[in-house]
Amino acid sequence: MQDLINEIIEEVLDRVKKEAFIQVEASGRHVHLSKEHVEALFGYGYKLNKAKDLSQPGQYACKERVMIVGPKGTLKNVVVLGPERKETQVEISLTDSNVLGVKVPIRQSGDLKNTPGLKILANDNVVNLENGAICARRHVHITNEDANKFKVSDNQVVSVKVFGERPLVFDDVVVRVSDNFNTSMHIDYDEANACGFSKGTLGRILKK
Repeated sequence: MQDLINEIIEEVLDRVKKEAFIQVEASGRHVHLSKEHVEALFGYGYKLNKAKDLSQPGQYACKERVMIVGPKGTLKNVVVLGPERKETQVEISLTDSNVLGVKVPIRQSGDLKNTPGLKILANDNVVNLENGAICARRHVHITNEDANKFKVSDNQVVSVKVFGERPLVFDDVVVRVSDNFNTSMHIDYDEANACGFSKGTLGRILKK
């Protein structure tokens, strides 16, 4: 009897979580490469090798790793994410930017105008990136169904309370709506450390 009660409680809790909360994920430093730069770093005709799928459909971590070099420092073993993109983009935290000695703006993915460049190295090959380095703006990927449920719209800016070991409210979170997404909030490692993030951490969208 107790097992049945526990099962019912678990089912109710899961339902409440799905109705009231969203999954939070921490994203480490990474690089998206254009086809041109994949070939410049790894060889003509080279294809990226998938290591594992990521939570967002069609996105994956690759086996390839690169080194990022700035005016003052270097970041080694930086993961490459696939598939290839139209433009190369380097996503780092503000702490990383201090290590490299370059000031990166906080931007949405793909907004690369007037961003600084860096050097990307692999296998003794070098790409001198003229621009493309950003700190990703905290954001929520959300399906149309979940956007309706949480009453939010594409490009709306919201606050999200994140229930890590050190719960806090993140402001200036942009919502990105598409049925090509899985619903989750993305923060970088600086933000993850600030809220005491661990796998399974949940957040709640707050109305502004």
